[in-house]
Amino acid sequence: MSWFLFLLLLHFPPCTCSSVVLPAVCNHEDSSNLLQFKNSFAVMNSYWLTPYCSSYSKSKTTSWKNGTDCCHWDGVTCDTMSGHVIDLNLSCAMLMLIVNATNLKELVLDEIDMSAIREGSLSLLMNLSTSLVSLNLQETGLHGQFPISILRLPNLQELRLSGNSELRGQLPKSNWSAPLTVMDLFYTAFLGEIPDSIGQLKYLNQIWLSDCCFDGLVPLSLWNLTQLTTLAFARNKLHGEISSLLSNLKHLISLDLQGNNFSGHIPDVFANFTKLDFLALSYNNLGGQLPPSLFQLTQLSHLDLSFNYLEGSIPSQTTKLSELIVLRLDNNLLNGKIPQWCYSLPLLKEFSLSNNQLIAKLPRFLERLQSLKALDLSNNQIDGGVPKWFNNLLYKWNMDFIDLSFNKLREDLPNLPDGISYFSASNNNFTGEISPTICNASIPGNFSKGNAFETIKLNGNQLEGPVPQSLAHCTKLEVLDLGDNNIEDVFPSWLETLEELQVLSLRDNKFHGTITGLSIKHPFPKLRIFDVSNNSFSGPLPMQYLKEFQGMMTVNDSAQEYMITNGRTYGSYNDSVVVIMKGELIEMSRILTLFTTIDLSNNMFEGEIPHVIGELSSLKGLNLSHNEISGNIPQTLGNLTSLEWLDLSWNQLKGEIPMILTNLNFLSVLNLSENQLQGLIPTGKQFNTFQNDSYIGNPMLCGFPLSKSCGNDDEEPPSVSDQGEESGFGWKAVAMGYGCGVVFGMILGRLFIKTAKPLWLARLLCGYT
Repeated sequence: MSWFLFLLLLHFPPCTCSSVVLPAVCNHEDSSNLLQFKNSFAVMNSYWLTPYCSSYSKSKTTSWKNGTDCCHWDGVTCDTMSGHVIDLNLSCAMLMLIVNATNLKELVLDEIDMSAIREGSLSLLMNLSTSLVSLNLQETGLHGQFPISILRLPNLQELRLSGNSELRGQLPKSNWSAPLTVMDLFYTAFLGEIPDSIGQLKYLNQIWLSDCCFDGLVPLSLWNLTQLTTLAFARNKLHGEISSLLSNLKHLISLDLQGNNFSGHIPDVFANFTKLDFLALSYNNLGGQLPPSLFQLTQLSHLDLSFNYLEGSIPSQTTKLSELIVLRLDNNLLNGKIPQWCYSLPLLKEFSLSNNQLIAKLPRFLERLQSLKALDLSNNQIDGGVPKWFNNLLYKWNMDFIDLSFNKLREDLPNLPDGISYFSASNNNFTGEISPTICNASIPGNFSKGNAFETIKLNGNQLEGPVPQSLAHCTKLEVLDLGDNNIEDVFPSWLETLEELQVLSLRDNKFHGTITGLSIKHPFPKLRIFDVSNNSFSGPLPMQYLKEFQGMMTVNDSAQEYMITNGRTYGSYNDSVVVIMKGELIEMSRILTLFTTIDLSNNMFEGEIPHVIGELSSLKGLNLSHNEISGNIPQTLGNLTSLEWLDLSWNQLKGEIPMILTNLNFLSVLNLSENQLQGLIPTGKQFNTFQNDSYIGNPMLCGFPLSKSCGNDDEEPPSVSDQGEESGFGWKAVAMGYGCGVVFGMILGRLFIKTAKPLWLARLLCGYT
């Protein structure tokens, strides 16, 4: 029957659900074997079919009957001359897998949709032969509890289950399949400790347990598996020290332990690792100094030790890392100068030393790195001006990513070539004007329109002059942050043509005049953060823009993904922006498509609040304070159901506070102070949590929480518990953060970041709290 299995493994093409009938008489032996083959399968109900096969009402094997010509059976193709079966197409046949295959040795069903198989049927699925040598079920959608007996099959050599994120299981504590050479459980829900019995697998060559839910210590017996070439335990909950017995694994090609809770020092045992190509220990709690033997790995192409607590200087002696392509030492406590060998790596493409305590002017050795595509030196102590040789080098490099932010660089900004997609020089001491060629560092006066900029952050410097109109050529731009400079200009309305722009921050500059548009049909179609606060804008609020902010009109349920940073950048190059949130200056990262806010505060805007602002249903923050806005608070603000903070203070608003605002269940900060509001303050839900400072400076307001009553001396504050019972929303929920919305959770996340590492998605799936 082995040749049938061979055909089965080759013939799961995209579903055609048709057969070819040929004028031939079926070979009797083939017919008998096919019937035996049919009896080894179970047939699924039709509602288990994938979308590609949903129109097929019966299994192909229904037509397979004894005494009929097998060449006329569905899915069977015969040779026109001999009558032998030459092709077997069982796509859309509603089979559930082999349940009685006593001689089966290899079963490869990768990427076949088995998501409809119920957990109770897994035992039937796994009624496999003791002769099984290889089982490949990668990315099949299997879920439920994986039978531990599979890992005890006496002849099993290869087990690949990766990509089944809902498939649970545990590793056996005894009686492993001794011949096992490959065990791939990557991105499954296997959990528990790695048992000491894993040391029985003396032939194990590759072990992939990354992105699972394993915890506990790594057993010492693991380091006795001397045949290992791949050891991948990334993004689990493993802890403890990395044993010096790691030195036993001299055949390792790839070692990936990132995203765990390993602590202690990195053992200095790499001298004899002559084959090691990939080493990642990032996102742990490792401390101490960099072990010198790391820098003698002649075959290493990827070294990532970022997001740890490594300290001391980078070893200055000559290294043998001639094959290195990626070097990440960022987000540690390294100090001293950057050694020369860092700039003599001929193949290096990505170089990140950000968020350390390194001091060095921009070293000239950089010009030796001819292959460099990404350079991150942010958050260090680098000072001085940008030298001319660095500007010249940028044109030779053809860089994609440059981050020099949070240093002490001064004088003029570097000139930038076409093709760069990310540039950040924020929080330095740059002076002078923004170059008119910032979006076209090729031929001045002949600005190209093909540049690839996606992010430009120049905030926190001392840049002067107007915003260069050449920025309109940056058609791929998503983030433009010019905040906290000395830019003097009118509103750059020509930016509204940038269809990909999602973040525009002009805060804390010297902009002036009215904000008027160019009257194009859909200005700023994707904008989600609009911050022009602390300038000298005047005239009415920019209604022509507010009614067109399409990116703020759709509620996004992924808001839990954004986070507050505290000096470190977590993950890979996530865009961030500084905003005033609930009265505090906060740096938000992962903001694109996840965070929406409008800040027009501290200007000289006048007139009424436009009703159309109530259509921005995904808005989380609205700050119109410290202007000259008059009129009533529009009822439409009650439609902003995602709103978490609202500041209308220090204006000339009048009338009553709309009762509909009590429907804003996520509102945790409200400031209506210093206006001309009057009447009874609404009560119930969130409004029961606001204190006096939300309303001071409005002498005509009365009622809770103010001491001034509204004509009823016996009036008492509303009962929060009663309101909670009526609406399902009580004080206990408020205190636990429900009433504070997602941002309260982010603030808790900020406290967590100060004491531990960020959580990866795999950890969230494992039930971290």
